[in-house]
Amino acid sequence: MSVVIVTGSAGLIGSEAVRHFASLGLEVVGIDNDMRKQFFGAEASTAWNVVRLASDLGDAYTHHDVDIRDRDALAAIFRRYGKDVALVVHTAAQPSHDWAVRDPFTDFDVNAGGTLNMLQNVREHCIEAPFIHCSTNKVYGDRPNSLPLVEQETRWEIEAGHPYENGIKEDMSIDACLHSVFGASKVAADVMVQEYGRYFDMKTACFRGGTLTGPAHSATELHGFLGYVMRCAMERRTYKIFGYKGKMVRDAIHSHDVVAAFEAFFRNPRSAAVYNLGGGRHSNTSHLEVFSLAQQITGNEMVTEYHEANRVGDHQWWIGSNERFQLDYPDWKQVYDVPMICQEIYEANVDKWTPEA
Repeated sequence: MSVVIVTGSAGLIGSEAVRHFASLGLEVVGIDNDMRKQFFGAEASTAWNVVRLASDLGDAYTHHDVDIRDRDALAAIFRRYGKDVALVVHTAAQPSHDWAVRDPFTDFDVNAGGTLNMLQNVREHCIEAPFIHCSTNKVYGDRPNSLPLVEQETRWEIEAGHPYENGIKEDMSIDACLHSVFGASKVAADVMVQEYGRYFDMKTACFRGGTLTGPAHSATELHGFLGYVMRCAMERRTYKIFGYKGKMVRDAIHSHDVVAAFEAFFRNPRSAAVYNLGGGRHSNTSHLEVFSLAQQITGNEMVTEYHEANRVGDHQWWIGSNERFQLDYPDWKQVYDVPMICQEIYEANVDKWTPEA
């Protein structure tokens, strides 16, 4: 039996990967110790998803409550499955700018150290297995904020005719810019994944995601943009806007489309590949625009609170280009756009995200 190991298996992308590869007839081994609860509190816990995966998938899914910083525990898992491991999907991470500043040691140990632990185990036990790493567009630091932007009624937009008009490409420099502590730890992981690909001739890919989203997100204030917007609208919470007049732009890609890209790489892997992966021009929104959409879907007026100062390292405008990935994998197509994503998040949580009595 071919085995897929998925870290962060109860999270948004991890759980989508578990279901997807199990549906292809592969045995899936999940590694997730619910650190999201430690990072962001009880409402962000992914424990509910572990229960659901076990119930839905039965013997096709084996869960390990293991910390990716625990080298001995990881080695035991990899020794158990050995060369039966056909793919490793590494989604586990500390994902927040704000949280990283509070505890830089944990942030770096999880993001950089945990990734190194996974890479070395693949090298030692199943070197032929492709290694997919969920990186982030934050590896570019605040470099995107130097782009020439034009203020429009509901959003910032890049100057017409700019080389990145159809999306930021992988040739953007990551040097001489502000990354945030979180961004720096993700750069370290990203570069190490590339290095193992080149130095040890392993099949590795860094997917530098934009806003990754979908109904399986345990959305909370510090992580999960579209999910948290919908949650605020549905529960009538106050959404805090940080800077840029609420016109900052994000591209958003559904977990289904992300995992479809993972499968494409799995079937035809490359060494040390680097891809931006996001909603691109197909699926993007500003805060103001998605507030209006959330109001239409829920029938509730958004309650917002504006703070003039933007968060350190936040992008004023990010629309990534998927061109490089689509050149390598022309059969991959995006399905979801922002309205579809928000509608699905609403329908998946309408009985759960309700106003407090």
